[in-house]
Amino acid sequence: MTTKTIARADDVWDAIDDQRARTADLLEQLTADQWDHPSLCEGWAVRHVAAHLTLQQQRLGDFATFIARHPRMLRSLTLNATIHDSAVIQARVLSSAEIVARIRSMIDSRKHNVGVTPLETLTDILVHSQDMAIPLGLDLAMRPASATLAATRRWDTRDSWLNKVFRRIPLDGYRLAATDTDWTRGAGLEVAGPIAAILLLLTGRSVALDRLTGAGVDALRPVVSSSS
Repeated sequence: MTTKTIARADDVWDAIDDQRARTADLLEQLTADQWDHPSLCEGWAVRHVAAHLTLQQQRLGDFATFIARHPRMLRSLTLNATIHDSAVIQARVLSSAEIVARIRSMIDSRKHNVGVTPLETLTDILVHSQDMAIPLGLDLAMRPASATLAATRRWDTRDSWLNKVFRRIPLDGYRLAATDTDWTRGAGLEVAGPIAAILLLLTGRSVALDRLTGAGVDALRPVVSSSS
């Protein structure tokens, strides 16, 4: 059975606020070495990922101001390059404490980046929190209800420009089935596991395969390895 997930605005923002608070709590406890530890995002340390999360409220004017202050951004010719360069710059100008404070300051705000919806903001905080926590060996669980909202959005927009920021793992011919909530998508070889792991898979994190089971996982491993 495929459950249609309807995202209520208040539910989405409550989920964002919850994950922001718990992410800030985790970051506040990190050592200097942990801040500089590699994240799951290639070429990004934990510090870069955390700094990126402070940039979730950029409107056109905010982005123009950021470029004016940091003209090297004009060299960023693609969306992913822009995201990378802005995170690196932000990580250089903010201390660890300032990064944590900025993430906390966004709690209860309803402002999000221009051109996307709050569901993209939710995906950003959910997935990037794992990009930091997993390689550090720390537990920062996603709420299943929050992960369900984000996974549904990622599945529904998988062929749109919104997914171009993620490494694409081909999922045609697979049936994704959550084991901790009523959520399935697709048809074919089964890939089953917690909805949080499915969200990581939908956003191109190969580490998700270690948290999933089914014939589809065995079929996906060589595909993912060859494209990495």
